[in-house]
Amino acid sequence: MYRHTVLAALCVTTGYAFAGELDALQAGSIDLGGFRGVVYYTEADNSFRVVATIAEGEAGLPVRFEATLDEGQSFTISVPGRVDEPSQAVEISRANGKLFVAGAEPAPTLVRAGH
Repeated sequence: MYRHTVLAALCVTTGYAFAGELDALQAGSIDLGGFRGVVYYTEADNSFRVVATIAEGEAGLPVRFEATLDEGQSFTISVPGRVDEPSQAVEISRANGKLFVAGAEPAPTLVRAGH
């Protein structure tokens, strides 16, 4: 596990939002506004074990998301925007035996009460 985490961390490129197809153990960078991170997966028992880690800026506490995806499944990671700014989201999905990472429709923009 540690080896895979180090491999993924080495592949992070700041400001680059990966969109497309990933191969097993190939890391892709994700950019969710002020949150940046990496996503990769391993294969086991006909499932994809997906790991995504994001942090707010370089000093932010990292948060890891893990999911096991079977064919046709997906999950979305989203982070809220500031007031009057849109949220940011990325969808990670498995289709046709491949893993895809793409921008997702964000949640509604947060607004101040009374506006």
